[in-house]
Amino acid sequence: MRDYSISPRAIFTSLLVNRQLIKTLVRREISQRYRGSMLGVLWSFLNPVFMLAVYTFVFSVVFKARWGASESGSRAEFALVLFAGMLVFNLFAECISRCPTLILSNTTYVKKVVFPLEILPWVCLGSALFNAGVGLIVWLLFSLFVFGLPPATILLLPIIILPLLLFIMGLSWLLSSLGVFLQDVSQVVGIVITALMFLTPIFYPASAIPKSYQVYIYLNPLTFIVEQTRNLIIYGQGVSWVGYGFVTILSATVSWLGFAWFQKTRKGFADVL
Repeated sequence: MRDYSISPRAIFTSLLVNRQLIKTLVRREISQRYRGSMLGVLWSFLNPVFMLAVYTFVFSVVFKARWGASESGSRAEFALVLFAGMLVFNLFAECISRCPTLILSNTTYVKKVVFPLEILPWVCLGSALFNAGVGLIVWLLFSLFVFGLPPATILLLPIIILPLLLFIMGLSWLLSSLGVFLQDVSQVVGIVITALMFLTPIFYPASAIPKSYQVYIYLNPLTFIVEQTRNLIIYGQGVSWVGYGFVTILSATVSWLGFAWFQKTRKGFADVL
């Protein structure tokens, strides 16, 4: 039986060698998602616009929420802050929620010995990045209309998103493998994602949490990414490099461990399926 490399280098080698196949599968997945609808891919633009309007109305009109201690923040400002956090979290949630059934929904690939199964999470991530990119365009247009040009630090956004992508991929490889052997994984993941949405400072600043509990909020890697994203694209603040280094090392470790688990267990997929 073929042995699959668990070396960290194998992660990037597989990505490089199969990049054209990944691009093709991502394009196919995006086109299939909107195939048959009257508006087609336009829905990818309308969905974030609708959600931005709903979140703004519910939290700033119904609950009259304001960001932080200030009561003077406008509804538009609250919408920008809230939506920036949701962009990061939705990228995470879209991938992680799909991964437990990723192999199960692509059983035809499992039986093809030459097909690189490890790229399926990359395809899932590529599709999620497309949606996140469209959402970011919506955010930028709204920001330009209301406040003008965003700060120059927005150019650093790819740097701060990189550890998030590594973290997502590690969990994706782990969960896609576990989902083959344990059917209940998808149910557990759904509950965890819902809990994480409220345990991540998306609808509130981390500073609003009592200090005795803030340490638990910061144990969530998404907290750092969400706060740094807001600092870069809204407040014009630079990257906290110490925190960034820690989160990057953690994310790279999770990525490699998830990949190693996937490579070690993939030989049993065909027997189960």
